[in-house]
Amino acid sequence: MVRSWFGFCCLFLLPSPFPAVAEQEAEPERPAAAEVAVHEIRRASSEITIDGVLDEAAWTDATEISIRFEWFPGDNTEPPVRTLAYVTYDDRNFYVGFRAFDPQPEQIRAQFMDRDQIHTLVQNDYVIVQIDTFDDQRRSYQFRVNPLGVQADAFSSEVDRTEDWSWDMIWTSKGKITTEGFEVEIALPFNQLRFPNTKAAQTWGFDVGRSWPRSTRHRMNASGRDWNQACWVCQFDKITGLAGIQPGRNLELDPTLTASRTDELEPTLTASPTDELDESPDDDLAESTQDTEVGLTARWGITPSLTLIGTVNPDFSQVEADVAQLDINERFALFFEERRPFFLEGIAAFNVPNRIIFTRTVVDPDWGIKLAGKAGRNGLGVFAAEDTVNSLLFPSNQGSDSTLLDEPVTSGVFRYRRDVGAASAVGVVYTGREGEGYHNRVAGVDGFFRPRETDNLTVHYVRSDTLYPATVAEDFGQPIEAFDDDFWEVRYEHDSRNWNWAVDYEDYGPGFRADSGFVPRVDMRKAQVLAIRRIWGKETSWYNQWTVGAYGNHIEDSNAQLTDQTVQLFATLTGPLQSNVELYLTRWKELFDDVLYEDLDSIDLFTNLQPSGALRLELYASLGDTIDFANNQPADELVLAPEIEAKIGRHLNASLDHTFQRLDVTGGRLFTANLSQLRLVYNFNLRLFVRGIFQWQHVERDPDLYVDTVEPETEELFTQLLFSYKVNARTVLFLGYSDNQLGLQDVDLTRTDRTFFFKIGYAWIL
Repeated sequence: MVRSWFGFCCLFLLPSPFPAVAEQEAEPERPAAAEVAVHEIRRASSEITIDGVLDEAAWTDATEISIRFEWFPGDNTEPPVRTLAYVTYDDRNFYVGFRAFDPQPEQIRAQFMDRDQIHTLVQNDYVIVQIDTFDDQRRSYQFRVNPLGVQADAFSSEVDRTEDWSWDMIWTSKGKITTEGFEVEIALPFNQLRFPNTKAAQTWGFDVGRSWPRSTRHRMNASGRDWNQACWVCQFDKITGLAGIQPGRNLELDPTLTASRTDELEPTLTASPTDELDESPDDDLAESTQDTEVGLTARWGITPSLTLIGTVNPDFSQVEADVAQLDINERFALFFEERRPFFLEGIAAFNVPNRIIFTRTVVDPDWGIKLAGKAGRNGLGVFAAEDTVNSLLFPSNQGSDSTLLDEPVTSGVFRYRRDVGAASAVGVVYTGREGEGYHNRVAGVDGFFRPRETDNLTVHYVRSDTLYPATVAEDFGQPIEAFDDDFWEVRYEHDSRNWNWAVDYEDYGPGFRADSGFVPRVDMRKAQVLAIRRIWGKETSWYNQWTVGAYGNHIEDSNAQLTDQTVQLFATLTGPLQSNVELYLTRWKELFDDVLYEDLDSIDLFTNLQPSGALRLELYASLGDTIDFANNQPADELVLAPEIEAKIGRHLNASLDHTFQRLDVTGGRLFTANLSQLRLVYNFNLRLFVRGIFQWQHVERDPDLYVDTVEPETEELFTQLLFSYKVNARTVLFLGYSDNQLGLQDVDLTRTDRTFFFKIGYAWIL
């Protein structure tokens, strides 16, 4: 059935037979973006109190900037609502105020939430400030605020094409809903920003904008947007003035006190389905470990653009539970994002293609030090840590394995990047890990070039040298002696208003290792191509935009053996109720354990919509052929993943998602897996919330269909409860509790461990 649908849908995705698409080819000439505007900024004429009301004289005298363009779904068209921004500064802060008018203020979408909850924040009304303080058109600070004053901040890089929401700055914002819309006040301290070290007047790239989500999410900015320029920071307006600004001492001390207690069941039950378990375990938990630590992190702005960060006995606790992922029938290691605050500091300075640097490889360090920033055209990032645990990932073409060694290891990273010309950059990188009988050293160069406004060229080359301890090498099938290999990539991408296409070639040698990064697959030569055609709706169209596209790849190992080959056609549609529909039709080949599986077909569907400000619905579905990796045989797979998010009033947010996975083989149903995640958050105000996260996983297997012995049934339940009070990103109080429960076919759900957690941190800015 899948194969017959594949052929039919391939015809459906071809754009040429349909009049609606043909009409779009003759679309009228779009309006041009305005030329870059230059705004002169004056010092504040009075004190400003950040309370969400623009009633001080300083706002009357501030520079007024109108948000003039809607860039989606319109294309530099007049915005549907009026928004004014006001900009000024004093010796300590850079100020931006907004008056966001709304013809129906009762429909404003605004909820309380924790800072940086960007997935939820973008469903609200919000305003945005973007600043390129070096005016180098390569990177920018980004600040978003909803009508209640909820903050989100990010560091954006045009060179890496990233938007890093893990970056945090200490700043102030307040918002208030009015009878005409809403008002927002923002104060950005100069001692938190990085900018050129001069007392003369400065010129910064600058933009302000607004998101107005109703049936369509209207996105508007003061600067015009030309979709035929791949660089958006290059199109920011300019602000001038800002004379005599200084960062002050720019010294911050962050002491922390962390205490935890973990109790475990004896004997310990783990989540491995192959463990031998007592059919009637003792439910009493024995106190296992207590830990109390006092730590100190210091930040010193050596210059307005270069920061030194050091930590002793650091608190690397993680209070946000990782998003649970099903790891049934997976060959390669799963990726989990970094969430620990120390590693997120200055992370943009360590951006390298293909995750050569990934800080979660540092597990439990005694100390760490980091230097990050920019001076003129030169960007620098240096990091070192002494870790008590060595985390190792063993990649190959066919799968990956991992282990944790209870042995100390010293980690170091050096990253340097030099801006070249108007919009290009070249860089070098080195990562090193040294331990007893072990080392991994990676060094390389990379470059980002923009030959045309719509085109980008990225090149990257690194080489690794690795030696594993003899016992580790023997246990995991790795070379006994030191070995080396390299990785390189060339990628060319075109991104314009109507077309996006890219060609890419990557070559991972079989002996390449990046133990300070996340590279789960090597011994791979991969060529891939992508082409996308955008089709824009008119003002009278019922849809906003739809796209059709094709993707293909060809992967061989170092012996020129074909291991993967993919051909994919897809279409996407954005329409009313903020709806988005994506359809993917895929045919592929895959080699596993010397068997080449051919003519594998699948259909994938993703859709979401937001019928109101209080409700978001989402569904992912996949049906088709796959491989049973546990038993090396063909299989049929069904995956269903619905999600619902409800915002009840302004304070309560509830989200529930579920993943259902089923695998059928010739002999019958191999397994059925269910994974549910419930997240409940009650935000009392901007600073205080309580949260509960519950993750439940249940897997049923047919042991008769497996080559190896497996547990017929496993059930896991994870619970995390958290009380959080945040004055800012680093002055925080956390009280938490978490536990894990495990059940098997003959064992009911049994609590295997529980942890009580306390943390207090204070940001002392000098």
